[in-house]
Amino acid sequence: MKRGVIASLCLMLPLSVWAAEVRVAVAANFAGPMKDIAAVFESQTGHKPVLTPGASGKFYAQITNGAPFDVFLSADDETPQKLEKVGKAVPGSRFTYAIGRLILWSPKDNWVTDGVDLLKKGDFRFLAIANPRVAPYGIAAVQTMQKIGVLSQLEPKVVQGENISQTHQFVTSGNADLGFVALSQVWQNGKLKSGSGWLVPETYHDALRQDAVLLEAGKQSEAAKALLNFLKSDKAREIMTAYGYKH
Repeated sequence: MKRGVIASLCLMLPLSVWAAEVRVAVAANFAGPMKDIAAVFESQTGHKPVLTPGASGKFYAQITNGAPFDVFLSADDETPQKLEKVGKAVPGSRFTYAIGRLILWSPKDNWVTDGVDLLKKGDFRFLAIANPRVAPYGIAAVQTMQKIGVLSQLEPKVVQGENISQTHQFVTSGNADLGFVALSQVWQNGKLKSGSGWLVPETYHDALRQDAVLLEAGKQSEAAKALLNFLKSDKAREIMTAYGYKH
């Protein structure tokens, strides 16, 4: 009986000894798929990702000021590079985990079809975008309006969310009629979950290439390294595809 108890404890030992938390700063646009990815990762490894969603620019400020994150999943490829340059990210650990898409979306059915025409007419009260000073999806929204030639015309109607999550909330709550949001926020299994939208052509803005990087605080964490490797797996990519990401 004693041997059986000891054997059982030994079988349990690796998980209890090696399982760890991974502190993850994740771009707001990727919060949904990352929650799903984290659940699968935890079930397979025992490591628990602790997710903090937010704007990439704000994460840069927090990380350079000592915020204790192990992994950073950015909404762009520039912010992780900047963290490398200032010694806050591990050189050689950075890679592109996803390429995002921008969509002009409204919860109103059959309204947003030709986005160019709709934006030129300006027949709405408020248009939500993410703050372009800290959110790459906000920069893409501004570039799109510049491309169409409506930026100055629409500026009085623009309301800015702190990040893409708040931007989406502005639209779903009715505080804005429509908004430039991440496709992942409104897309599921190959179609819109609700409302209507215009998928912005990728030539209208800089590519939303999203990079992941191991941070200095997580340099010794095997759990953090395992999570970054898992992001390259077929299962993780399957989840990303379901949310409308390319990779």
